[in-house]
Amino acid sequence: MKKFFCALLLCALCIPASGAVSAQGAVVMDADTGEVLFEQNADARLPMASTTKIMTALVALGEGNLDRTYTVKAEYAQVEGSSMYLREGETLTLRDTLYGLMLESGNDAAVAIAGECGGYGSFVQKMNDKAAELGLTDTHFENPNGLPADGHYTTARELAKITAAALRDPVFRQIVSTRTYTVGDRTLSNHNRLLSMYDGAIGVKTGYTRAAGRCLVSAAERNGRTLIAVTLNDPNDWNDHMQMLDAGFVQYEAVTLHEAGNEITTLRVFGGDVDSVPLLAQNTVTAYLLPGEREKIQTVRYGDKICYAPVVRTAHAGQIEYRIGDKVLARDTLVYGGAALLPAEEKSLPERILDRIFGEA
Repeated sequence: MKKFFCALLLCALCIPASGAVSAQGAVVMDADTGEVLFEQNADARLPMASTTKIMTALVALGEGNLDRTYTVKAEYAQVEGSSMYLREGETLTLRDTLYGLMLESGNDAAVAIAGECGGYGSFVQKMNDKAAELGLTDTHFENPNGLPADGHYTTARELAKITAAALRDPVFRQIVSTRTYTVGDRTLSNHNRLLSMYDGAIGVKTGYTRAAGRCLVSAAERNGRTLIAVTLNDPNDWNDHMQMLDAGFVQYEAVTLHEAGNEITTLRVFGGDVDSVPLLAQNTVTAYLLPGEREKIQTVRYGDKICYAPVVRTAHAGQIEYRIGDKVLARDTLVYGGAALLPAEEKSLPERILDRIFGEA
């Protein structure tokens, strides 16, 4: 699959086989399953500039209480580089500061978040602890903002894993997909051009230092599948990301998991004139899958394990869910495909009289 993907990507980019993209390190990963669709020097340890702030936000979100306020200290407002322009003595919420972190790439916001979430040194340790929790072995943080420092590095693959973890937080998703946000008299603007350039883009973070070069993490969603693209030290990152994401999405194929009316299973009936009734799918369900994923799908049925007569045909009978790991691919409603009546001797006299007049259902 990877050979086919690379061939497709090279064709799309019209570039020689010596290198698929301009990046020093690159990867395309399915955000939900972790499947890698493309990689180029993906395990090289490289500086990542402000894409560091994905981990900063992830750790801060884990602290909770985002609407608590704090007073900006002098050391928060005196950080070099990109800034949300914090002012000493003003009062902000942690939530507002997270927007300044991810939209304006505020180095001052990163220091403020660290200071207000346990202190600078403690917070950086939490970042490294989180990396270990995610199983990362080629990532290490020396600061919360990505300014150049010895021992501050990651890989394209591991940065994609950090991003996948962050995207599971709905607040993170909301922040990184926001175009503009107002904090007091400031209007913060998202620097991620892909939000307006690429169909389905949902974030995530830009970065640049002279040492790291241009770094970019992007994510996009189509047909219920989310892809993450990462490039480190890539002078052509915007174009590379659009090509990488396009070449990733074409790998997914529409697969019908069931059609409306298909019998999914049967349910045992107690106290009726039949022992079981079929459960039918209400709708046709299609999912977009990579080659080989069909065999990995697990089904989960929600609803009663048994039922008691009477059972009415077409009544709601629970749900069927299709999953790969923690990723829910599709859901559908189940309905009873048959009826189960009470035996005649168990019916009341009025019911038996009505049956004689109108016939049994």
